[in-house]
Amino acid sequence: MQETTKGLQGTQMDALLKESSVDRRLRVNGMGLALVGVTGGAAVALSIIAAPFVTPALRKVCLPYVPATSRQVRNVVTGLKGRSGRLVDLGSGDGRIVVAAARHAQLKAVGVELNPWLVWYSRWAAWRGGVASSTSFVTQDLWRLDLRDYQNIVIFGVEEMVSAKEVASWVDGSMPDLESKLSQELTQDSLVIACRFPLPSWKPTATIGHGLDSVWLYHRPLKATLQTVEAPELLTSESNKAR
Repeated sequence: MQETTKGLQGTQMDALLKESSVDRRLRVNGMGLALVGVTGGAAVALSIIAAPFVTPALRKVCLPYVPATSRQVRNVVTGLKGRSGRLVDLGSGDGRIVVAAARHAQLKAVGVELNPWLVWYSRWAAWRGGVASSTSFVTQDLWRLDLRDYQNIVIFGVEEMVSAKEVASWVDGSMPDLESKLSQELTQDSLVIACRFPLPSWKPTATIGHGLDSVWLYHRPLKATLQTVEAPELLTSESNKAR
């Protein structure tokens, strides 16, 4: 009888141990699945938030978003020294050129950008930088913008944006190149600042900076002398907050 009782107790103990082991495995597996779910959800959310800033989404012409460095911003502000009138940044991205122009060159500045997410971010950056009243940002195709209302034009683009051959091939070979648009629409005493890549056919009147931080200045009507200018340390770390 005692042996039978011990046998039953042993069987029950084995069953409890097996059940406990199964429960532990289920809990571990459940925690693992929950962790995978949380990690996957966070990755998806991060991708959704970051995508408009790092991809050419919603752009009719597939130009990637390339943010400017603080030195590039400083070079643009140096090129704007002594200028007046209105400024437009073609492909303004997150708005840092527009914000810097309003803050340090005291210009009324407009950013033109196809990506609405970047336009909303730029407006927030201008508000945070205290220049919301002197800046504006619009969601518009730069090729449909009339440049006659602006005396200062900043082109902070990529190589395809300033290449006549590339631009002409974007829309059935019918889209005019950027140089033609500028020639037709610029008014007297206009200034064009090309960043990262120079205009392919125009000769600059001055250059500021070196390498990828270089900017090229083009005055209309063109002046004869080419100058190389070193940008002074005009901007503080605050100039980078807008991007």
